[in-house]
Amino acid sequence: MNTRVLAAEILVEVARDGKSLSTALDAALPSVSEASDRAFVQALTYGVLRWYWRLDKVLSLLTRKPIKDERIRMLALLGLFQLKYMRIKPHAAVGETVAAVGLSTWAKPLLNGVLRTYQREHETLEAQIEAHEASALAHPEWLVERLKKDWPDAYRALLTQNNAPPPLTLRVNRLQQSRAEFLDRLAEHGIAAMPSAVCASAATLEQPSPVERIPGFSAGAVSVQDAAAQFAAGLLNLAPGQRVLDLCAAPGGKTAHILETCPELGELVAVDLSAERMIRVRDNLDRIGLSATLITADALVPSSWWDQRPFDRILLDAPCSATGVIRRHPDIKVLRLPADLKELASMQQQILASAWSLLAPGGQLVYATCSIIRAENEANIARFLLEHEDARELPIMTDWGIPLAHGRQILTGTNGMDGFYYARLEKRLPCA
Repeated sequence: MNTRVLAAEILVEVARDGKSLSTALDAALPSVSEASDRAFVQALTYGVLRWYWRLDKVLSLLTRKPIKDERIRMLALLGLFQLKYMRIKPHAAVGETVAAVGLSTWAKPLLNGVLRTYQREHETLEAQIEAHEASALAHPEWLVERLKKDWPDAYRALLTQNNAPPPLTLRVNRLQQSRAEFLDRLAEHGIAAMPSAVCASAATLEQPSPVERIPGFSAGAVSVQDAAAQFAAGLLNLAPGQRVLDLCAAPGGKTAHILETCPELGELVAVDLSAERMIRVRDNLDRIGLSATLITADALVPSSWWDQRPFDRILLDAPCSATGVIRRHPDIKVLRLPADLKELASMQQQILASAWSLLAPGGQLVYATCSIIRAENEANIARFLLEHEDARELPIMTDWGIPLAHGRQILTGTNGMDGFYYARLEKRLPCA
């Protein structure tokens, strides 16, 4: 299949049908035989979605009325992306993209005109885009305004970080080796990496690499995980014999890290609603040679799976807007809507209250999100503390992130990390 045609179809599934980019790619790429073609399709789709709100504004300046055919509109965005951001000869970018239209008699001249006009007038067009903040920074207007409200001094840096290619950061399994030993092993294989300055188990490759080329990956000596996500296990204050719950656990990176941190736990129970994603949890644990009790169930309905034995520690990695990982998932900028934030905050509050009922007196709960939206983070914890007299917040004594009234926030790009939020809560012992 023509790679540009396939890329356009994938983009339609995301922008019109609401599919995640990873889901659409997973379904489409097996039909592409050549690895180079698969890489090209990925580069096109990730790139268009990363710069969607800028490219779409450029397209609006080049057309007198919106293009109603979504496939043709996506081909236009693909063509503009190639001309501005890819090292493809302009005549090839235009010619191949126009050819991808197929037999459509009206679309070929339209697309040809749009792309050739952009070639001639790109300096003037780009200057117009720069005058509009949201388009210039390639984000929807509502998200720019939300981040400006939440982080007035940092929002432009956040938006810029969202458009940057993400690093490949690894978590070293210190049951098998130290980080220094792993870095030496990488050097022996000619792979350059830097240790994280703030996370003792993390190292970032200077250049991304397929995981099969990373020494020790298949044997569980190392896993792919951003440094910000690696703080979760340490915040749980784990000890041998404890019963631990990892709630909303898929795809299992934090589940594995908990076991690597304290393999002498009494039991680790990992729960997630998605049976498909729980397969990834199982695969991750199998690769590192550790095990947990895996349950596919709804966190909001513990009566369907909980055995009435309380947990000493709970990690709640709450479903969220994922605005802290946009650089890894640029489709978030297209898929997420303003109304989602209110719905997500409500769901987070419900899951947190449900999880609290499973925690033993004296036990601790870590609330985490990969969001940089305050309403999903410190606002939720503030409300929870007001509504639960048996809860008290435990301080997070560290030098990473920003201390808030409740919890601690990592902003995207800080120390090379994704955006992440953490808060620690303890259930008070009953009065004697």
